[in-house]
Amino acid sequence: MATVASTHSAQHSAHVSTRDGTIAHIADRASYWLISASIYFTFGLLFFFSAKEKLIDNSGTMPAPLAKTFQGTFVSSFPGVNTSWVLIGLLEALVFVVIAASVLTGEFLPTRRKPILLSGMALSMFTFAMIAWGENLTGGFATVAELFEYLVGTAVLIVLVLLMPPYRKTQWLSGLLRSEQE
Repeated sequence: MATVASTHSAQHSAHVSTRDGTIAHIADRASYWLISASIYFTFGLLFFFSAKEKLIDNSGTMPAPLAKTFQGTFVSSFPGVNTSWVLIGLLEALVFVVIAASVLTGEFLPTRRKPILLSGMALSMFTFAMIAWGENLTGGFATVAELFEYLVGTAVLIVLVLLMPPYRKTQWLSGLLRSEQE
């Protein structure tokens, strides 16, 4: 009788373990795809529309109210407010192109390493830093604080990308949770 009970217990335990493993596998995959899609959409759209505003919608001309805030700074004489506006627009366009190149090369797949995506995210950090520098010149400290949050948030996302496949096991999320429970 004890043998039957232990066999039944072992079968039940295996069934629960298999079901839990399947749920964990689905959660790992869903999390990977949702996080990846969020990163690509957010960075791609943010930098596309920012570059489009500066380079196309405003024809490379800084809006007058914004240009006025740079009066008296050296940016107004070198390289000039419109040149600065275009340079920031070009940086933003470059971030978009790099993110798009990551998509086109298939880096979004869980089996592919992501050097292009990581480079694009690093370039976005540099872009945020350049915009923050300009805001510091004009005393836009509230905007500088927001840009610092973007910069730090991007750094956190870089770490998150490096915690996901292919840099970590396929059970990248459930494996972390399982380790903490043991």
